[in-house]
Amino acid sequence: MSKSYRAWTGLGLGLAMISTGLGACGKAEAPAADAPAAATEQTAEAPADVAFEEAVEAVAAGGEGEGGISLAQAATDPVIYGSALAVTEAHIIAARDAYALGETDAAAEMFAHPVSEVLIELEDLFNARGVTLFDGLLLEASQAAMSGESAEQISARADAIIAALRAAATKAPESSRSPVSVRAAVAADQADRAATMYRIAREAGTYEPYLDGYGFHKAGLALFQEQEAEIAAANPAGAAALTEAFAELAKAYPDAGRQAELNADLSAMTVSASNAVLANSH
Repeated sequence: MSKSYRAWTGLGLGLAMISTGLGACGKAEAPAADAPAAATEQTAEAPADVAFEEAVEAVAAGGEGEGGISLAQAATDPVIYGSALAVTEAHIIAARDAYALGETDAAAEMFAHPVSEVLIELEDLFNARGVTLFDGLLLEASQAAMSGESAEQISARADAIIAALRAAATKAPESSRSPVSVRAAVAADQADRAATMYRIAREAGTYEPYLDGYGFHKAGLALFQEQEAEIAAANPAGAAALTEAFAELAKAYPDAGRQAELNADLSAMTVSASNAVLANSH
């Protein structure tokens, strides 16, 4: 059994998710037939509690890891590597802000989900690149949310996780692209994910996809704003496209709470996000 699955068992998060009706980022479908063999093997080693096995396997099979990040390329492509970390940061931001609004169950899920989505898939790569693993921080934050810690304590935990993610980002694989260009591309990827999740949230009429999208928006915006001047100097068109994309997303994601209506301009949001990806693709 992997380190991460031992952590799941020790904290009982699988059972907690069952009791609250939570799945992988709000998804309740069964594992895909082509789910990674490693995940299946690890799940088979879990205790004989079928419900627990199903909970862990469902979380491992779902999410943006297999649904949009080419994990096999993360070892050589700094944009893919950075996107995996940014997806994690998005979940942490969403968890922190949702918890502050009283969304305890959603926050606990958001903290825990990247363990299966990113760490299990990339654990060997992180070890090889000297990254200090952050699964414990995520799982402890999830448990703390379920235990009712204060919003301030949860926020402090989120800050610690984000700091660990930023440290991991410094160990990205090398390429011919500059760090500024990589950051812009990762920010654009997050904007594109946010636009996609807004469409899904509108079609499904459920909270979890909206919260995912909110996190992607905020994570991408933070990456962009922290080096906006450098990005603009290196690629003015790329910076302008990112500015436009995040302006559209801000209209769609006013906060982390449940929205009475999802009536932002989906077309404008989608086009601007796609333009940002294209303008920052090199």
